[in-house]
Amino acid sequence: MPLSRRVRSISPSSTLAITAMAKRMQAEGIDVISFAGGEPEFDTPEHVKAAGIRAVRDGFTKYTAPAGIEELRDAVVAKLKRDNGLEYTQDEVVTCSGSKQALYNLAMVFFDKRDEVIIPAPYWVSYPEQVRLADATPVFAPTREEEGFRLKRGDLERVLTRRTKAVILNSPCNPTGAVIELDELKAIAELAVEKDFYLVSDEAYEALTYDGVKHVSIASLGEEVKARTFVVGSTSKTYAMTGWRLGYAAGPKEIIKAMIDLQSHSTSAPASPSQKAAVAALLGPRETVESMRREFEKRRRYLLERLHGIPGVRCVPPEGAFYAFPNVSAFYGKKVARGRKISSSTDLTAYLIQEARVTVVPGADFGSDKHVRISYCLGMEQIRDGLERMAKALEQLK
Repeated sequence: MPLSRRVRSISPSSTLAITAMAKRMQAEGIDVISFAGGEPEFDTPEHVKAAGIRAVRDGFTKYTAPAGIEELRDAVVAKLKRDNGLEYTQDEVVTCSGSKQALYNLAMVFFDKRDEVIIPAPYWVSYPEQVRLADATPVFAPTREEEGFRLKRGDLERVLTRRTKAVILNSPCNPTGAVIELDELKAIAELAVEKDFYLVSDEAYEALTYDGVKHVSIASLGEEVKARTFVVGSTSKTYAMTGWRLGYAAGPKEIIKAMIDLQSHSTSAPASPSQKAAVAALLGPRETVESMRREFEKRRRYLLERLHGIPGVRCVPPEGAFYAFPNVSAFYGKKVARGRKISSSTDLTAYLIQEARVTVVPGADFGSDKHVRISYCLGMEQIRDGLERMAKALEQLK
């Protein structure tokens, strides 16, 4: 049966596919450790769960307005002012079924044929696919490992054209953990105003930064840049609410209205109990957020020590999020015991699954075939075991 042209142009999410494979193997009784998923293993905070349960018990289980309840949109407004120094009104905010949907809706209403959208590389796997689904063209701006994968103004200037409609920023970055330095963030803001393009700022990992590094929203750097920025956020990572599916976007009201109109014909509003839970998350106590951040920092430190101890592996220390992006290209050209050669991150990923019962995500899917992505969302015991298995498997390559 023939598929539509737009669907034929996209690839499935590799991170979700590998995570699903690991879960199937575990369900079959196979002892596999998955470094593939981007999902905190912590439970949703108790006060957030209580708000969701209360909503169900109170019968708050019906449709709401497509953009979400006013209470939730007001909570997003309050959060952006408190944490990011940003002033928005309720009609400049839409809530969605996860930040992925917010990004997709924005792509559908804002990008068009002949538009170019710059995506710094390495990048989250869904950015280029969403741009293609909007009939626009993704243009990649490579960042450099030796500079910590931090995006610089010059990286954008090298690929900027008259067709550039927007740049997608992801800081802290999935998969590298890089955080754009403040001076460069200011320079990128100036470039956007000067060259008249827009910014999509995906800030899903804003609460998870390490070693004293702080997240700054580019929209907070002045009214001119704010007027051309869409801030996209999520409750998934900050509050361990991945399955609640609740994200949001804030930006110029005419585009936000278009996103709401589109959403009214697709998913409608996010699930009603999830909206109440999100209000509690955004406005409630922050102790659990800091507790999770400290635990991630501890796991990050241990992960880096172990990775740096594996001959042939080098890894830029991630400044945020909960991923490491080690360079494993030293193993390319080596052979497994049965004589098959490792030639790519995909080959190495397959080898680790078969030999070590460990899953990682090939860097090729993020725009860099020299690397693999390792998530440190799982517990410390699993991290220790998984890295031990990985080290032994890599040592066997000759």
